[in-house]
Amino acid sequence: MSAPSPTSGDLAWVLTPLLELPGVQHAVVATGDGLVEGASPGLDRASGERVAAMTATLHAAARAFTTAFTDVEAPQLAQTVVESDLGFAVVVPAGRNTTLALFAEPGAKLGDIAYQMQVQVTALTRAMHAPARQSDTAARP
Repeated sequence: MSAPSPTSGDLAWVLTPLLELPGVQHAVVATGDGLVEGASPGLDRASGERVAAMTATLHAAARAFTTAFTDVEAPQLAQTVVESDLGFAVVVPAGRNTTLALFAEPGAKLGDIAYQMQVQVTALTRAMHAPARQSDTAARP
């Protein structure tokens, strides 16, 4: 069974494979300062914006927490996972000033989810670093 396609946002395409994983309920692509770049259809605009803002806050807190333990000022995070009775929130860096976050139910397979998140981060990074297309007229002598 396939999840509905993601809603608006230039980067929302990266969410589709994640939303197809068993147990994944919602996903968001967010900027480092908490703006929505793409959100799953199950999140209304206000919820997507709240998740994006919290994603930025959670990621910053995880970096500060790591620094407090290690005295390393700019640790590179691989992922941040929050487990609750309702499920798992997972946040991963997704390129420069971008994060990918999702929420999955308690029985979800985190290993499969983490793997697919990294696959999507790789695709997103490639897309963000792809050269701009030239118009047909610019290619003519």
